[in-house]
Amino acid sequence: MNKTELISAVAEKAGLSKKDADNAVNVMLSTIVDTVAKDEKVQIVGFGTFELRSRSERQGRDPRTNSPITIPASRVPAFKAGKAFKDSTSI
Repeated sequence: MNKTELISAVAEKAGLSKKDADNAVNVMLSTIVDTVAKDEKVQIVGFGTFELRSRSERQGRDPRTNSPITIPASRVPAFKAGKAFKDSTSI
């Protein structure tokens, strides 16, 4: 499912116009991005948690030359699914 399909599904299930659903989805996503960028967690009970995680410096290899390189430490966004979400997707 892509963003357009998500907006259509939200509009249909919530009984909203596509314009209103588009606005709601975009505001929700931008709020999550802005909050995580401030190094704060966004926890949606039953769905999951969005947060920044630290990656330490590590060794890697340049695929062109196969020479070792140092990959610097970084902060990356991450999502951890909640228990209810995990349970609903179990096979």
